[in-house]
Amino acid sequence: MNMNDITSEPLTEARMVWKRQGNKVVRAVRCVGGRRHGRVVKTASQCSAPVDMKKRLTLKKTKAKMGKRMSRKANRTKRLNPASKRLKTLNRR
Repeated sequence: MNMNDITSEPLTEARMVWKRQGNKVVRAVRCVGGRRHGRVVKTASQCSAPVDMKKRLTLKKTKAKMGKRMSRKANRTKRLNPASKRLKTLNRR
């Protein structure tokens, strides 16, 4: 039995977007539902994958220590990197 047999609504767990990988632009998936709602991941199956708590706590500590520095560096990259500029136009709806 398929999910299409149970419900008539279209099933959308993720939608295709572009992401930056180094200085390249590659296809990715933005999660529409699940634990990673709104996050850009490589495959749609990662949207409902369990969260790695060790990684989550490590990032929490890093953000507490270097949050402002991380955001400034990210903003600088988005402003100056040619791949990021291309990405902004590709993901525009």
